[in-house]
Amino acid sequence: MIRVLIADDHAFVRLGLSTYLQTVGDMEVVGEAEHGHRAVELGLSLKPDVILMDLLMPGISGVEAIRELAEGGCTSRIVVLTSSVDDGMVLAAIRAGAFSYILKTSSAEQLAQAIRQAVLGYPTFDGPVQRVLLGQVQGDANEQPLADLTDREMDVLKGIASGKSNQEIAEALGIGIKTVKTHVSNILMKLDVQDRTQAAIYAIRHNVV
Repeated sequence: MIRVLIADDHAFVRLGLSTYLQTVGDMEVVGEAEHGHRAVELGLSLKPDVILMDLLMPGISGVEAIRELAEGGCTSRIVVLTSSVDDGMVLAAIRAGAFSYILKTSSAEQLAQAIRQAVLGYPTFDGPVQRVLLGQVQGDANEQPLADLTDREMDVLKGIASGKSNQEIAEALGIGIKTVKTHVSNILMKLDVQDRTQAAIYAIRHNVV
């Protein structure tokens, strides 16, 4: 079961999310937080697999809560679920440690899939969020790391940025999964990023997809 913590200042939203997630079969809601301080407290104590984090909350903001969770050693995947696509807020959340960023206009099924993908290590960014990330780096002249990638590594990077798993990339490219893993390792090294999430963000920012 995927253990989920919901952080949102609106009781009705928490109720709706909790009721839905309890029905999908592979998730359980282990806690609810009505403000940022409580989100940090429960995130560190309950250690859920995923934290659904609103950004606009009383007390400390969702961004600050994400930052405090990261500083506290929290290993939960933080999925931002908010109505805001403000450029500064999107970037601040990702820099603070948000793993995925989806909007409250998403369908229930899309939310559940984003949670599952987060647990598997694959980030999800709604289309408007991707456009914000791209808009921040227009005119960025530093393309050398991408130039160092082979054609096959570029294909794998596109798959990562599209949210595909290693198995899906292997099937799409007609290569073995071990080969994909080798390519992923090379990509992380050449782009000087720590994980698939950072590689995906890098690819989106540099208009690879």
